[in-house]
Amino acid sequence: MATTTPEHDAKIAAMTFSSVYPHYVAKVEKKGRTIEELHRVIRWLTGYTEAQIKKHIDAKSTFEAFFAKAKLNPNARLITGAICGYRVEEIENPLTQKVRYLDKLVDELAKGKKMEKVLRGGGEEG
Repeated sequence: MATTTPEHDAKIAAMTFSSVYPHYVAKVEKKGRTIEELHRVIRWLTGYTEAQIKKHIDAKSTFEAFFAKAKLNPNARLITGAICGYRVEEIENPLTQKVRYLDKLVDELAKGKKMEKVLRGGGEEG
């Protein structure tokens, strides 16, 4: 298993979704993808509605708060590969793993993967 440090995990938990969100938007738009596609990915992973996503951005929710009420897609376990030097499927800290799942999905979207592949063959949410 990939062991992240407690300091690393605490830093991730304290980061706000709203501080990272503009980077997600810039990353996908730079590669010709849309905010709608980004939100589709976020909805698929978290089960959130558009309104709930906006609420978390406006509230400046930490990643800990953002994922606390999320209903993680059962197919999230199919997200594999390296992100930030870690293999997402091997990350032991559950919150850090969820954040890295989201990072990985955004990366795949930006790299031009078909939405069906990004969403692990699934449709919208759930």
